[in-house]
Amino acid sequence: MADRKSSTEASTEQLKADLRHLSQTIEDLVKATADDSRSNIKELRERAEKRLHDTRERLEARGERLYGETRESVREQVDACDRYVHDNPWTSVGIGAAVGVVIGMLIGRR
Repeated sequence: MADRKSSTEASTEQLKADLRHLSQTIEDLVKATADDSRSNIKELRERAEKRLHDTRERLEARGERLYGETRESVREQVDACDRYVHDNPWTSVGIGAAVGVVIGMLIGRR
């Protein structure tokens, strides 16, 4: 769990750094446009496009990795709940009934 947390923090820091670099490149492009130096604009535009492409790839990869990790975690939790219900059917029925009574009482108060 600690490895996953440190990996997430490292990925978050990397994305923050990428976005800072991209932002800085775009600011440079805007400043260069005011100068109207054609070669300078072309170079800065190419840098901005490359950084944008790299950042987009990292964001997509991170999103896919988060989706996979979340999906696996949910699957494990569902499996654990399923095993618990199969191993303790009467306890599960009692918990369900208690939750139903509490929800019924809360709704009935309105």
